Amino acid sequence: MMQFMLLFSRQGKLRLQKWYVAHPDKLKKKITRELITTILARKPKMCSFLEWKDVKVVYKRYASLYFCCAIEQNDNELLTLEIIHRYVELLDKYFGSVSI
Repeated sequence: MMQFMLLFSRQGKLRLQKWYVAHPDKLKKKITRELITTILARKPKMCSFLEWKDVKVVYKRYASLYFCCAIEQNDNELLTLEIIHRYVELLDKYFGSVSI
């Protein structure tokens, strides 16, 4: 099950967030800040999967946007990457030249 999805820029500015598990706002901000700094610090050639606290984080960069999903430990990372890609395709089709 997906815990949350974040979209943020290369500068670290949060563009979109969707939470599927309830957390207080203060904790959401802390999680968001920590994850954004962790992902932005990683090198481009590094793996797009990351174990963080009690979840797996799967992210993919399209142009200047990072699409980041947190999933449970037993979920499939490759399926999550496919979900991210389909979401980007959908946004591209709806809005036109999103970030592919």
